Amino acid sequence: MAVITVRVPDEIRAKMKTVKVNWSEEIRKFIIHRIEEEERKKNIQKALEILEGKKSVEKGFSSKSVREDRDSN
Repeated sequence: MAVITVRVPDEIRAKMKTVKVNWSEEIRKFIIHRIEEEERKKNIQKALEILEGKKSVEKGFSSKSVREDRDSN
């Protein structure tokens, strides 16, 4: 596992010591959550780019298809 260093103001560090929290685990969870969030954004952007590249259906296609289906019965 890699090691990273985070700098916080002295007053924040003092407050951190008064709370029973595993700060390493909290920071690790935050980083994982943030990475997943950014990956979701990237995947959504890719999906939108793919959808924008597709040709749209011609105007009137839906009503034309419904009419054809009704006429075939």
